[in-house]
Amino acid sequence: MKEVDYIVIGLGIAGLSFCEQLERHDSSFMVFDSSEHTATTVAGGVVNPVVLKRFTLAWGAADFLKEATTFYQHLSKRLETTFFSEIDLHRILANPQEQNDWLVASDKVSLSSFLSTSLITESQPGVLGPFGFGTVKQALRVDTQKLVDAFKKQMIANGRLHSERFDYDKLQITPNGVIYKNLSAKRIVFAEGAQVLENPFFTVEALVPKKGEYIIIKSKELQLDSVLKGPYFIIPLGDDLYKIGATFAHGDTTYDVTSKGKTQLMEAVSKILNCPYTVEHQVAGIRPTVKDRRPLLGALSKEPIYFFNGLGARGLLMAPKLSNMIYDHIETGLQLPNELSIRRFL
Repeated sequence: MKEVDYIVIGLGIAGLSFCEQLERHDSSFMVFDSSEHTATTVAGGVVNPVVLKRFTLAWGAADFLKEATTFYQHLSKRLETTFFSEIDLHRILANPQEQNDWLVASDKVSLSSFLSTSLITESQPGVLGPFGFGTVKQALRVDTQKLVDAFKKQMIANGRLHSERFDYDKLQITPNGVIYKNLSAKRIVFAEGAQVLENPFFTVEALVPKKGEYIIIKSKELQLDSVLKGPYFIIPLGDDLYKIGATFAHGDTTYDVTSKGKTQLMEAVSKILNCPYTVEHQVAGIRPTVKDRRPLLGALSKEPIYFFNGLGARGLLMAPKLSNMIYDHIETGLQLPNELSIRRFL
């Protein structure tokens, strides 16, 4: 029987970032990931520290962004893959009131590092923006598919990845840890995203899955080199392709794309763009959001079963710092803040 320190379930951004912590600390581990319905690879990949609906700083954004930037820089070098970059992120201002609100917010000490005090008044080709644009500073774009593919490639090369669904019925709890099939581990960490709702060891009613859909459009006339934020994000992908979304569908927990989602996005696009385009593709994913909008970290009992979940729509921003926190919690007993501990739902 093979012995390791950890078994990790799921290789979205939560599982991936936790595995990277294990890698840095020379902990042995094995990963199980079926590659099914991973919200990370569907995501637009924009790492944005600001709530652009209200022009406020996202919860913990300054600390999260600092660690995320360092984390992705280090990981890019280690994987020898360029999957992220700093980007220009422009918020479309809808009216004079939003112009004023932006300028007021950009003068606040907490936001001055993230919001430019100068508005862009020049028109953008193919974009309707009569009231100009505000610029978010320090935003990042992560090519999530490229990141996950590069990470998996290395896991396969190191013999650490099992590309299969995890069978909960085969997990045994022992005095020294857990046993799964022919694998023995001191601990197991579930980082499954919304699929954790199928996990019999996840016994709290905390997660609220939120479906999101994107469309990918093609337009030669648009010629955007920056990310735009109006009702939805418009993200340049290259080759005249742009990813637009994502929606928030309440109550729909299927992974199927819908005509409703497509129509919703196209109606929003018609209010932003004044150039021809074609819809090339549509994708959907389920965000692992939480009732109180805070992540779920830690164990529900004294058994060596841990959860790293509930990162919601800002997983790329939060995962690097949170993965460090949960690793220290498990290994050194560092107490998790109550607002992060999964035990707050017991």
